[in-house]
Amino acid sequence: MKSSDTEVLLSALLWLNAGRRVQLVTVVQTWGSSPRPVGSMLALRDDGKAVGSVSGGCIEDDLIAQVRRDGISEGASPSVIDYGVTADEAHRFGLPCGGTIRLVQETLDSASATSDLVEKVGAGRLVARVLDMKTGRVALRLAQATDEARFDGLTLTTVHGPRYRMLLIGGGQLSRYVANIAVGLDYEVTVCDPRDEYDDDWHLPNVRRVRTMPDDTVTEMGLDARSAVIALTHDPKLDDLALMEALRTDAFYVGAIGSRRNSATRRKRLRLFDLGDRELARLRGPVGLYIGGRTPPEIALSILAEVTACRNNIEIVRMLDVAAGKVLEADRARIHA
Repeated sequence: MKSSDTEVLLSALLWLNAGRRVQLVTVVQTWGSSPRPVGSMLALRDDGKAVGSVSGGCIEDDLIAQVRRDGISEGASPSVIDYGVTADEAHRFGLPCGGTIRLVQETLDSASATSDLVEKVGAGRLVARVLDMKTGRVALRLAQATDEARFDGLTLTTVHGPRYRMLLIGGGQLSRYVANIAVGLDYEVTVCDPRDEYDDDWHLPNVRRVRTMPDDTVTEMGLDARSAVIALTHDPKLDDLALMEALRTDAFYVGAIGSRRNSATRRKRLRLFDLGDRELARLRGPVGLYIGGRTPPEIALSILAEVTACRNNIEIVRMLDVAAGKVLEADRARIHA
């Protein structure tokens, strides 16, 4: 499974190599509610075939109709398009709550460096693509894990490369559900469990399975700010090893399953590995948002919801924190007892 933006770029390259004209549309700014984030891309072929998404579907339909009606002009300079500026447009294009979306539309050609970009991304590099709005020329440079898409009216910079990665410690039932959801969220998932009893029937598509020791796996993966680590074994000999190393990396999310008491005990153990307050403050535990879930699929959903919030730099509302939620639930049960 390829990351969504890589799939768009690869499709565009294949069309260009086949002699077709191709248009690339990128979300560069949003106001109010918007179905797709900045940096989302849509590739359009000269016959209206499309790959990718910039909205919930209505804007794509309009862009496709324009291509089928007017074609794709060769040598045209990049342009900016706004949708949803008026209430009528918001209703017409299905933008919720009067949201507005700004797009950059460009015709791809030899100056677009599409082949070079696909090659670099395929080699595992994180690359910034810088589009000159006046000339349509593209420059490529190495990017950092913390770089984001940005548009200043003169240039459009988008970031392409390896997907966000997720390392799961433990090959049990819960890990299967977490891995499945994470793959759907476009993570490159690795499941690490050296125990023989958890090695049977691990054949999830698009999930890498390793049997190395967790701390060695963390080191080997070279985790960065586009990485998440979740310990799910309940076995301190495995979970603590992974957490000890992961908390020293730039991983944007490090968490472990367990009760509030077990989580407090875990923090005390990790201090023995010379982890300080700063590292331990990054540890999420108990993991997940409090949604009252009890089954493995529900717990997996709550965990990925928290991971998603952290990835999007959304502060977790205290009431939705697992520990706080359980306290509230216990208080409510005493009141109604």
